[in-house]
Amino acid sequence: MTHFTPQDNELEKNKEVISGMEQTANEAIDKYLVDAETAWQPSDFLPDMSEQGALQQIKELQQRAAGLPDGVITSLVGNMITEEALPTYTTYFNLIEGVNEERSMTSQQGWVRWSRKWTAEENRHGDLLNKYLFLSGRADMRQVEITIHNLLSNGFDPQTEGDPYQAFIYTSFQERATRISHVNTGKLADKNGDAVLAKICKTIAGDEARHEKAYKTFMSKIFEIDPNGALLAFEKMMKKQIAMPAIMMDNSPVDNLFTRFSAITQKLGIYTTFDYASIIKHLTELWKIETLTGLNSYAAKAQDYLSTLADRYNRIAERMKEPEVVKLAWLVQ
Repeated sequence: MTHFTPQDNELEKNKEVISGMEQTANEAIDKYLVDAETAWQPSDFLPDMSEQGALQQIKELQQRAAGLPDGVITSLVGNMITEEALPTYTTYFNLIEGVNEERSMTSQQGWVRWSRKWTAEENRHGDLLNKYLFLSGRADMRQVEITIHNLLSNGFDPQTEGDPYQAFIYTSFQERATRISHVNTGKLADKNGDAVLAKICKTIAGDEARHEKAYKTFMSKIFEIDPNGALLAFEKMMKKQIAMPAIMMDNSPVDNLFTRFSAITQKLGIYTTFDYASIIKHLTELWKIETLTGLNSYAAKAQDYLSTLADRYNRIAERMKEPEVVKLAWLVQ
């Protein structure tokens, strides 16, 4: 006879809920994702190497990129590196309980189809930014490539414990965070005279916005089906804090590459603690956390914790000292 701990029972319940949402996943593919033939592709934004004027196009790209501050290039590299680790994210998604019971990457089940098509869209982001940076002459591409290699080698653990509820809390948060980072990088690119890069960042951010909306919709449905379980998952993820996908880009335990990269994005206003707080506020309002009723005692405690969390992070952000200026090996010296 199999005996389940309370945690096992919670996970089994969450797995059953997600397994029962296959139709939601199928509908989301048609609603939020695009086909390869109609989607934008990286070559739409880059010099056409088949044209006689290709070298002139590269020269113009480099002239625009030359005016960008080092911090903008660094942010662009960090955003690109995050996108390049897609093999890890695809694997992660298919290990979530209730997502891929067939253990087949060619499965036609809704969640597996969603994972393939979602990450196929995401794949364009890294391709485009990588090629832009290569052509710009502003990045030390060998150092960038070493970082990508390390990130893929080190793996990825968002600490969602195989729980589909926690996983979809994570992706709801992370897609919004990534969108904010791309939007703000694009604004700085535009301000410093690179309108093409600004358009690239805006276009990528548009994809992230669609993906964000999908994951938030998935979680909204979970809140309707199981508000107690959804609240507990939300609380768990917020107490652990959201680990950014690129956090394992090197192996240093302290003063590592990701910490220094984060200091740069904080200083430039690309992604800050205020943004972290704003995402919490957005999600708690979207899912009507404060007004949920009929909760058990554990969920009620989670509700109390989540209802004031954004304010606590805003107070932390107000007290934070501005980071010192740092440079990373990703830049041409």
